[in-house]
Amino acid sequence: MIRLIPHPILSLVLVMMWLLLTRFSVGHLVLGSAIGLAAGWALTGLHPQGPRLRRWDLIVKLIAIVGYDIIRSNVAVAWLILTGGRNGQRRSEFIEIQLDLRSQSALALMAIILTATPGTAWLEYKPDTGRLLLHVFDLVDEATWRDLIKNRYEALLLEILE
Repeated sequence: MIRLIPHPILSLVLVMMWLLLTRFSVGHLVLGSAIGLAAGWALTGLHPQGPRLRRWDLIVKLIAIVGYDIIRSNVAVAWLILTGGRNGQRRSEFIEIQLDLRSQSALALMAIILTATPGTAWLEYKPDTGRLLLHVFDLVDEATWRDLIKNRYEALLLEILE
């Protein structure tokens, strides 16, 4: 069964999504099933490394921290745009941060967290050196950003996934 449907949950979710986005008919059911199976086989060809969760209990804490930071950043970015910032003095910068994360899953989550937070964008990661290039919409203090990423996000991700 695993050879025929290597990722059954993914295939099922894709079929359900296909049926929700289109009108239900036998033809759409067959087409959605074919797309779900093809996506499962394609994913098998990529051989993704599954995450190894070590601390399930910290996931809720990470979600709460990220949720709070996203709301706070939304308000801060909206305020900067609407008022022009601190007397019109907004400083957009690129900063490099040395990461200790090596797991692909942890790095992917870090990229999602940083990009989903308004005012920041994950631009480049160099796996050989572990350096992250981050764009910050309004950089007040570079050391504060490094500390935020290293101690607030990376430390939790290291405990959860590595």
